[in-house]
Amino acid sequence: MLSSAEMSEARQRIAAAYDPELLRGAGHRLIEQLAAHLGDVQASRTAVLPWREPAANVAEAASWLERSLPAGADGTQVLRHFSQLVTLMLQRGQNLHDPRYVGHQVPAPVPLAGLFDALGATTNQCMAVYDMGPWATAAEWCLVERLGQLIGWPRSTFAGMATHGGSLANLTALLAARNVALGDSWEQGLSGHGRAPVLVAHADAHYSVGRSAGILGLGTAQVERVGLDARRRMDPAQLEDTLRQLRGQQRPIVAVVACACSTSIGAFDPLADIADVCQRYGVWLHVDAAHGGSACVSARYRPLVAGLERADSVVWDAHKMLFMPALCAFVFFRDKALRFEAFRQEAPYLFDPAAPGMAEFDSGLRTVECTKRAATFGLWGVWALYGQQLFADLVDLTFSLGHQFYERLQAAPDFEPLHEPQCNIVVFRYVPRALAGAPPTRLGQFQLELRRRIIESGEFYLVSTKINGIGAMRTTIINPLTTPEHLDQLLDSIRRHGAALLGA
Repeated sequence: MLSSAEMSEARQRIAAAYDPELLRGAGHRLIEQLAAHLGDVQASRTAVLPWREPAANVAEAASWLERSLPAGADGTQVLRHFSQLVTLMLQRGQNLHDPRYVGHQVPAPVPLAGLFDALGATTNQCMAVYDMGPWATAAEWCLVERLGQLIGWPRSTFAGMATHGGSLANLTALLAARNVALGDSWEQGLSGHGRAPVLVAHADAHYSVGRSAGILGLGTAQVERVGLDARRRMDPAQLEDTLRQLRGQQRPIVAVVACACSTSIGAFDPLADIADVCQRYGVWLHVDAAHGGSACVSARYRPLVAGLERADSVVWDAHKMLFMPALCAFVFFRDKALRFEAFRQEAPYLFDPAAPGMAEFDSGLRTVECTKRAATFGLWGVWALYGQQLFADLVDLTFSLGHQFYERLQAAPDFEPLHEPQCNIVVFRYVPRALAGAPPTRLGQFQLELRRRIIESGEFYLVSTKINGIGAMRTTIINPLTTPEHLDQLLDSIRRHGAALLGA
């Protein structure tokens, strides 16, 4: 046990760390540094990715743990050291707000969203039960209502919740589908269900779908991949053939997983036709709309997700095309009666039996997480500030830029677009004259090596993928500050680094 003197000293150190005036000073410094940093980044005055080998960054991060201030440091010293740490973090991080960032499906978020998120983080508004995060719950509830209606469901007929990412949202939805399709599987497991149950999925479905099959006890080998059409969308005719064969084999079908849109090239499945097939076979339809669900906010692009309202469950990530900081994802159930199907448990130490009506608002009953961050503060705050139009503008602009980039690729004799984009995801190959007629494997390897050179240069950040097993470059135009001029610069950068690579 601490002595009185030790306890007094500990309290003094703790009080200094919790001093609201210290927070005020640090907050002013943080905002000034962030604003200056974003100014430089948005003007492309820094590298997009300040590349360093992982070991170098780990070693530097570790060294700062040994440079913490001595006990009893005064406020001025703390603020100075705080500013140094902020500078270091900004210097070493990925710069998503640079218009030359055209990489993963991670946006340059609306900056003010981060400040709303900071409110939840600083005051630790966590969720599981309503009375631990009353406003976090309120914000989430009203957004679930608004987004569900945008999907196309009548108010109060559906259910949904926020969760920590699309992978967890897919898992939650598919767990509910499993429990509905396989009756007592939550309580009894899968051993009593005869032939191995199967999950039917888009051939290019996100890897979290296969991962979910493993976690749910179905097994990754029981994911039946449905063939694609010429645009790499799920083919409803092949889906029908697959379901017919599975029924003939008396295989239990947990769900069909469609994409809106696929991660690989941004292909939107023909959801209405797929829904027709699922309805004929009485199968749960789950739509992974993590990226493309935001087409619902746009009058121009809403037709891409026609039929989404017929899905039994939907995943929609706000930390993709609603331009929110990670993580803020939603999972929805079209039938409100199924909202508790994923988890059939009791936790009397957590949920209050004296207020059974609160169960509707206790998110822990419906999510994997017990403690859950206030994930929707950023989205709620930005929506309350700017309304839906800002989100429509963000979708319209970036989707349009995707097609403009495709047109540039088409017009360039040394580039090969691999599909006509439906959104802001564009996959292509650079085919310089020196590689004309090269074997596909050589050409694919060249794309991967070229992409690595470009990102390490700091000029642009884009990613790679494989189409039919052959390497390609992939862009997601997910910074609304990107312009057609930046896309022209990207092509020039690819050509320049490509020439250097071929000459090496």
